[in-house]
Amino acid sequence: MKWDWSAVSGFLPQLWDGLLVTLQALVLGSLLSFTLGLVWTLLMRAPSRWVRWPVGVVTEFVRNTPLLVQLFFLFYVLPEWGLTFSALATGVFAIGLHYSTYTMQVYRAGIEAVPVGQWEAATALNLPRSRTWTAVILPQAIRRVVPALGNYVIAMLKDTPLLMVITVLEMLGRARLFSQQHFQFTEPLTVIGVAFILISYLASLLLRALERRLVR
Repeated sequence: MKWDWSAVSGFLPQLWDGLLVTLQALVLGSLLSFTLGLVWTLLMRAPSRWVRWPVGVVTEFVRNTPLLVQLFFLFYVLPEWGLTFSALATGVFAIGLHYSTYTMQVYRAGIEAVPVGQWEAATALNLPRSRTWTAVILPQAIRRVVPALGNYVIAMLKDTPLLMVITVLEMLGRARLFSQQHFQFTEPLTVIGVAFILISYLASLLLRALERRLVR
């Protein structure tokens, strides 16, 4: 086997295009998963079991089915029901929905870790329920769960290559296309492997810096 640097230079323009799509899917999917996860958590704390039970069923179903199956369902089955979205939008929604069922558990653990005295103090001050959540409970809970949420960001990054199966040309999709066109597989696949390592490392550094800032 001989390493061909010309294949690397030829692949780089496609790598940047794939990297942009990967980062779009990662950022939007992360925001969606964090938002939906918090929504699921708050709904699961609703006093009515008619709210808790459907949310519990839906989140358990999503968490216990493979992301790949969900991608195929959203991309190939929903259009038969008249719901059609772009491949990237479908991929972002699938990743965000899937991981929201995990971030939900992270938020739950963070909220339960808030000392009971904080709830009692908010009650003693006669704070409205919305103010108790936004000013007292959630700020303390989120500080506790930032490391765990960061781990899921890395996990979502590593799952973005699955979007290739629904025609999203992220980094792996670009590498596969280049390899089929030029019959050179080693160079593009090695390059995207290094790219994933670098992105994961940079993301972990940013998350550690955020964690230290929140602690202060």
